[in-house]
Amino acid sequence: SYDPTRELYREFNEDFARLWAERTGQQVKIRQSHGGSGSQARAVIDGLAADVVTLALAYDIDSIQRKGKRLGANWQTRFPHNSSPYTSTIVFLVRAGNPKEIFDWPDLIRPGVEVVAANPKTSVGARWNYLAAWGAVLYRELGADWSRLDDPQAAQQVAAARAAAERFVAALYGAAPVLDSGARASTNTFVQREIGDVLVTWENEALLALHALGPDKVQIVTPPVSILAEPPVAVVDTVVDRRGTRQVAESYL
Repeated sequence: SYDPTRELYREFNEDFARLWAERTGQQVKIRQSHGGSGSQARAVIDGLAADVVTLALAYDIDSIQRKGKRLGANWQTRFPHNSSPYTSTIVFLVRAGNPKEIFDWPDLIRPGVEVVAANPKTSVGARWNYLAAWGAVLYRELGADWSRLDDPQAAQQVAAARAAAERFVAALYGAAPVLDSGARASTNTFVQREIGDVLVTWENEALLALHALGPDKVQIVTPPVSILAEPPVAVVDTVVDRRGTRQVAESYL
């Protein structure tokens, strides 16, 4: 799995193991592995014997299917909701009292605002950040009718909107004193090293920080427009069929 899900699966695995023992009488031991979603996918492609993968982006599981041939091309239709057991979004974490008055995406590129975010070249969570920022500009420029992106009559307006989005994300990442390799690292930079005025991150990362530090230290700002993130899951067919663990792996997911 990817970095920010460590705590989720630590709790979930204990509950599942207990439930599986009650239902079947079998004891199951679940080993967790966490890292960047892309690096986790590459590890499975290279032979890491994972029964299940729960990654941040469908592209990464597609890579396991396409490059590693370790699961079927229909993997995303095997479970409900595009094989995404939960959805998430991208929010802002700011210092208590929101001293820089950050409420929306344009506030992130005001002079004097330092943004902490992960590097989209190394972090899949950061790619959601990038797309959320990009999409917020398109939404502001074009409205909610995304079909206009493919409308030839709106080509000039769409080109201007894309150029505005490109300028915005360039300014956003230019305002980052640190581009960490992953979402958890960027949380640590903002929370523990106290660098930056705002952290752009997964909603659950922001909630974890708020729970750990309390509202007297940080607070969450949900921008008016953000992205619907669908982190998917899959059974790795070649592993479960070799091990005989398909039933427990599918039940787990």
